[in-house]
Amino acid sequence: MENGNGAGAGDDEYTRDGSVDLRGNPVLRSKRGGWKACSFIVVYELFERMAYYGIASNLVIYLTEKLHQGTVEAANNVTNWSGTVFITPLIGAVVADAWLGRYWTFVAGSAVYLMGMLLLTLAVSVPALKPPACDGGGGTACPRASALQLGVYFGGLYTIALGHGGTKPNISTIGADQFDDFHPPEKLHKLSFFNWWMFTIFLGILFSTTVLVYLQDNLDRRLRHPHWWMFTIFVGILFSSTVLVYLQDNVSWTVGYGIPTLGLMVSVAVFLAGTPLYRHKVPQGSPLATMGKVVASAVWKWRVPLPADSKELHELELEHYTSRRGFRMDATGSMAFLNKAAVKPAAAAAGEGGGSAARMPGWTLCTVTQVEETKQIVKLVPLLATMVVPCTLVAQAGTLFVKQGVTLDRHIGKFHVPPASLGAFVTATMLVCIVLYDRFLVPAVRRRTKNPRGITLLQRISLGMLLQIVTMVVTSVVESQRLRYARRHGLVATGGQLPVTIFILLPQFVLLGVADAFLVVGQIEFFYDQAPESMKSLGTAMSLTAYGAGNLLSSAILAAVERVTGEKGRTPWVTNNLNASRLDYYYAFLATLAAANLLAFVVLSCKYSYRVESTETIDVDVAMDDAQGGVARVKSEADPMA
Repeated sequence: MENGNGAGAGDDEYTRDGSVDLRGNPVLRSKRGGWKACSFIVVYELFERMAYYGIASNLVIYLTEKLHQGTVEAANNVTNWSGTVFITPLIGAVVADAWLGRYWTFVAGSAVYLMGMLLLTLAVSVPALKPPACDGGGGTACPRASALQLGVYFGGLYTIALGHGGTKPNISTIGADQFDDFHPPEKLHKLSFFNWWMFTIFLGILFSTTVLVYLQDNLDRRLRHPHWWMFTIFVGILFSSTVLVYLQDNVSWTVGYGIPTLGLMVSVAVFLAGTPLYRHKVPQGSPLATMGKVVASAVWKWRVPLPADSKELHELELEHYTSRRGFRMDATGSMAFLNKAAVKPAAAAAGEGGGSAARMPGWTLCTVTQVEETKQIVKLVPLLATMVVPCTLVAQAGTLFVKQGVTLDRHIGKFHVPPASLGAFVTATMLVCIVLYDRFLVPAVRRRTKNPRGITLLQRISLGMLLQIVTMVVTSVVESQRLRYARRHGLVATGGQLPVTIFILLPQFVLLGVADAFLVVGQIEFFYDQAPESMKSLGTAMSLTAYGAGNLLSSAILAAVERVTGEKGRTPWVTNNLNASRLDYYYAFLATLAAANLLAFVVLSCKYSYRVESTETIDVDVAMDDAQGGVARVKSEADPMA
């Protein structure tokens, strides 16, 4: 048991944010947490993202070419599944914050996740679980998958979604928990954590959208080609000679799904190996139950007047919070109606015309801190709503962008480029931009703004949204040129492949990567940072829910566009034959929708005020002359509002 009885171990060596070990004992700062503990968590995320995107990045190709689904049906199946993947974290967040804690919820979710990956690998490996290949390549010669085949495959997919709900809202929160907000140097490290966290995520995605997609797309045709040996060597270096033997005995989609499954096994093993180094937070109770209680109490006491002095509202002693290393929040005037939940029974009874305080049930009394925590989550909901459309745009990269690539020339000499591999340019661009942002842009801007993040989180998100609009405009223009070429060369009716390089799509992938560097990182950090201390998992889950809702919205929009534009016998904007479609109109519509959404986001951002504790951030001025031993100066500084 860690008790700090070693030489020189005083109370100041313990963490001050209430962190404990798995047995509930206080932890020494020197023994647990920090970047040492985070290294295991980051390595887990690297392999897990490789596993997830090894499935997701090429999913639309498998559904259309192996399960023989149409373009719209396959795209909607992809976004429906992705939507579920990012909505289930709400369940995991509630379970973690209320009962199991983040660590054990994560472990349980990992077990379910791994079961789904194994089932999915089985579905693509056993011949009886796959429909026969197309006889002649035409749509009528492609037999549909049976109910059993679809059931096993989609059963694996949605088992992954369920497991993802336990892992995703907790892993990044566990990582952030390794830094003590009450210790200035550690709080400073935490400011960079999410940048490097996302860097690791997209490094894993980069591998999955290059090596794994290549194996899935090309291995059947190129088993005897020298490129096979180069990729086998690369994979062998990464996963050891065991995987090399596996690759030699199993090919194509079996290999492409088997590697992610092995990667997930490795990632879980790495995470568990770091258990002795982790700091943990004790579950604080269900955040949804707390918020429900506050709202119900305020409604119950709707006729009760508020006291003139907010200090007359119910609150616990400061020692109650300090003993738990928590925050006590002061009452605010925003959403004043909810303050009624903290009116004391005697005052409430008097406000209703006298009588006994016993008339008020005990459950109707909440603390000011509970009320303010509820307000903070409610304040995030409008901004969360404006995150849905940007996430809808992100979903296009894994669906229609990929299908565009199928219509183009994918050869570089003898090398065959899988369409889904262009997603690697999103990832690579984002990796570069994150490094440039964290190492160069933030220090330069910080000197002018005095904000430790350089710019506020909402400003970062808005820049990402603006870049997304530019991306969709460029995508619409490129698609218009592609369609013009198809018409000029008589390839509309046949739907044949255009003799135009697939790399004409490169600008839209690169621009989306730049946008993600601002939007994706800013979004996850914003919802984590602005959630109350007792609801961090819920805050992370909220950011993921936007992706879920965005994917579901993508399905709804695509289905509606197909139906509306196909009325009266007209050709829909999106059909199986993309040469006869009008994807340029569809992308222009998404750009217009994104512009309207950005306007709403800016209006809401201007009215938003940051959480009180998070405004006491750390500002650091580093001496430029390292040769003279530059020293960091740490001070408290109020964050400028968005």
